[in-house]
Amino acid sequence: MRSEVTKKAKYYFYDTGVRNAIINNFNVLDIRNDVGQLWENFVIVERLKLRAYTNLYANQFFWRTWKQQEIDLIEERGGKLFAFEIKWNDQPVTPPSQWLEAYPTDTEWQVICPSNALSFFGV
Repeated sequence: MRSEVTKKAKYYFYDTGVRNAIINNFNVLDIRNDVGQLWENFVIVERLKLRAYTNLYANQFFWRTWKQQEIDLIEERGGKLFAFEIKWNDQPVTPPSQWLEAYPTDTEWQVICPSNALSFFGV
């Protein structure tokens, strides 16, 4: 627990057009260098919508250590932790070693990518 960063925040935009305007980047996805960040923003916001519409109550966090290990989305529901790593590319990803050491039980791990996102959004 001492290796976890606790005072940092991550911000997401409901409207990614506002995000694009702030960074002045309206290029198509093929030539952008922030596709992964856009995808992560989209997934987080769509998950928030699903939870609001279906009354799926959860505390939402992200997890990061001083050694730069991170998990994009943690939902705490019913006394259990659900960890989601959000990736634009469909590639296998293992949980960070420090996560497994700190939270060895009562957790679930899932990688969210375009190929499985619809089920994550409840579609």
